Order: sequence, then structure tokens, then C-alpha cells
Amino acid sequence: MSDGAPMVMVEIVGGVLHATINRPEKRNALSRALLAELKRVFSNFGGGDELRVAVLRGAGDKSFAAGGDLRELAQVRTPEDTRRMADEMHDALDAIRMFPLPVVAALNGDALGGGAELAVACDFRVAASHVHIGFIQGRLNIATAWGGGEDLMRLVGPARALRLLAASERVHAAAAQGLGLLDAVGAPGEALPALIDRFIAPFLQQAPQVLRAFKALAIGVRKGLPGAAVREIETRHLVETWVHPDHWQAADGILNAKRPI
Repeated sequence: MSDGAPMVMVEIVGGVLHATINRPEKRNALSRALLAELKRVFSNFGGGDELRVAVLRGAGDKSFAAGGDLRELAQVRTPEDTRRMADEMHDALDAIRMFPLPVVAALNGDALGGGAELAVACDFRVAASHVHIGFIQGRLNIATAWGGGEDLMRLVGPARALRLLAASERVHAAAAQGLGLLDAVGAPGEALPALIDRFIAPFLQQAPQVLRAFKALAIGVRKGLPGAAVREIETRHLVETWVHPDHWQAADGILNAKRPI
């Protein structure tokens, strides 16, 4: 990252929010300032009427995110400072978890430690074929810190998650897909932008308000809300989407045999 360049580059194109971590010279290490910027981006850019999906990636092709910035975090020594740091980082990832539309982590390079936690905070993960993902916190004799352990257990189940955490191994993309850690892996030589476009293409066919409805339901379940609260979220969004002109346009098209459902 050159002097004056943003730590997180943001671009909105064709209904897609592209957020790129921009510290390739530091393997996209997650400093506190960078995570604060990620929190700002995902807290402030979710309101566009035409927005359908967000894509988070790292600059370069070696690292999605290398985890916490160890030189910076080495100054955190006391229990109070450690808790404060963990809360800051957790809040930053919560902004991604609670983003009102689907978020895709596009792994251009390895996602290790805190970088793996960042990846599983997203709704989906796609990766280039050379990528590894690793919950390697155990190599530093620390636990997960930013909600990633919980996300991992929700994603692959407690037994598999415990094995990944306890082994502290780097898992190759193909194996990670088999474990359920990755949703799609590019073919050898396939450019990451092509993989991203292929993965998000179905989302871009959906009406934005429908995607927001489905994401709201996912957030409710992720939060562990009571069944009645989740039902209310689903019903409220059904009402909103049912009376929307987009629904009636689609329904009329089917009734008039203009297009299949």
C-alpha cells in the first residue's frame, strides 16, 4: 500500500459492493485501523437500493488476510487490553456478519488465523485453486478471538471445527471445500474475477428486496433468536415482497406464460 492509499478500497459496480483489503506488502495483515475501516465500510454501504451482494477480497494473489498484525498486537499485554482488542475486532467482523445483503469472501490467497476468522464471518467463501485456509491460532498458543471459532463450529459442526482448531493446520482449497469451509473453488488457472462472477451471477438475477429478506432471516437464525422472532422476520419480509410491484410483474409473466418459474 502506497502512502495515502486507502487500507480498504471500495467500488460499487453493477449492484456489487467490492471491498478490497489493501496491504499486500504486509500480506494484508489485519491491523486495528484496517478492521475499523472494514467496520466503517460494511456499516455505511448497505443501503443502496440497487445493491445485491458484497465481495470482500485481499489485494495481490498471495494473501487474503494473514491474520492480526503481530507487530502491533505485540503491544497488547494485559487482560484489560486484550479484552478491549478482542471486542474491537469482534465488532468489526459483526458489521460483516450483519450486513443486510449476502457477503462473499473471495480468497485470492491464503486466509490464516484472523484471516480465516474474517473469511467465515462472511456468508460464502470462494477461492482460487492455490489457496489455503487455516485456523492456526494454536501455533501462537492462543484461542480464536473475533467470533471465528463460533462461526467455524456453526459452519462445519463442532467435531470438525474442533479438529481444525486443535490441529492448527493449513487446509488446501480442495480439501476445504470438501469440509464445507469453501462454497466454490476455481479451476486451475481460472482467474479469481471469473470465479466471482460465476458464483454471484444467480444473486444478481434476484430483486434486491428479496435478497435483503433472505439475509435478514439468516441473521435472525445466526443470532439464535427465538422461533417466534424468526417467524416474524420471515412474515414481515413476505408481506413487503408480496405487495412489491416486482412480485406482481413476475407473477403476471408466469400467468401469461411469458417465462417459466
